[in-house]
Amino acid sequence: MKDFLKLIRWPNLLIVALTMLAMRYAIIGPLLARTEVVLRESHGYPVSMMLQLPWQDFLLLVLATVFITAGGYVINDYFDIKTDLVNKGRVIVGTAVPRRKALMFHNIFNILGVASGFYVSWRIGYPLAGVMFLLVTGLFYFYSASYKRQFLLGNILVAFLTATLPLLVLFYEWAALYNFYSVHAVDLPAIRVILWWICGFSLFAFLTTLTREIIKDIEDFKGDSIFGRNTLPIVLGVKTSVNISISLTALTMIMLYLVWYFFVRDVVTLVYISVFLALPLAGILFLLKRGRDTSDFHKASIMMKFVMLGGLLYSVVARVIMTYNLY
Repeated sequence: MKDFLKLIRWPNLLIVALTMLAMRYAIIGPLLARTEVVLRESHGYPVSMMLQLPWQDFLLLVLATVFITAGGYVINDYFDIKTDLVNKGRVIVGTAVPRRKALMFHNIFNILGVASGFYVSWRIGYPLAGVMFLLVTGLFYFYSASYKRQFLLGNILVAFLTATLPLLVLFYEWAALYNFYSVHAVDLPAIRVILWWICGFSLFAFLTTLTREIIKDIEDFKGDSIFGRNTLPIVLGVKTSVNISISLTALTMIMLYLVWYFFVRDVVTLVYISVFLALPLAGILFLLKRGRDTSDFHKASIMMKFVMLGGLLYSVVARVIMTYNLY
């Protein structure tokens, strides 16, 4: 069981689920509650909007995403046996988990994920939206088999898929809102604020994930070069890749403060950004600049993961700010 949990990266799956929960209950829900509409049933009185996607359907949406992500991790390890032996010195597939059984797990997770995705899509009245889940399973497979070995393609694909998580939650909730509130759900300017918030989290997820993927490629330079992969450090060199990582990290810091200055401007957010996001990002910049050996890049990769978690936890802070009007 321990090896199986390692294979599917259970902490990462937990973060996937928490991300979706946070977007729905810490961002979308509170923002909807601040938005009023006049319905026929309310006899001319404005009422606050509420989440309309049933919690059972939302749970299935989360499970669909978690299942497909787990399947992606399994197939990734299946194709990475040789390079993982060089870069990490250990593997799970082919030792603790037989290759045939790993493929079986991959297929089961994909079937469960795609089936759940199609069902939730049917429930909101857009059954063809389930094709997204089928497409993602294919992207995960080809990423593991080919794309991750190609220049930048694998890095951008992983960053893109990570960035779609908040947008996925919004899409299914938006469809349910439209079904219940009709035209009100899409025409109110206040609803567009939700889109901007979610896009902000998606952009943060994209930048931090892309940076971390490049740092991981720098860390795995030895094994990737042995097996002829065309990752960014191999094509452009380690020094150039480090400079790109530094630039992306600095860009993330700058964008955080720009978002605060132009859109939020509350003291709580400023303190949170400075302590829990900017400070760790500064530490990452130091490690990348020093870059004496792979241990520095490994530490930078781990720190970036905590920055990503910090970005997610800001959603809880945002809910508190919205609930108690701490603007």
